[in-house]
Amino acid sequence: MVRTQIQLPDALYEEAKRVAREREMSLAEVVRRGVEYITQVYAPVTGGEPWSPPAARDLGPFQAREEDWRLIVNDPTGDG
Repeated sequence: MVRTQIQLPDALYEEAKRVAREREMSLAEVVRRGVEYITQVYAPVTGGEPWSPPAARDLGPFQAREEDWRLIVNDPTGDG
């Protein structure tokens, strides 16, 4: 058996401890059963091409003046 260390959000940890307490099992057993379940639900990814982003398209020249770029990027309204 492999020993490992994980980090859980506080709320999830408390829920896992609750399940362990109510079912009279260790926290480690709750985690093992959870990992066993999730590995059965998610089938292995096989075959096919690995994903890659689509090729960039030429959108033409940027329409704003260079001196306005900082204002456009930092505009909280998104209106530019």
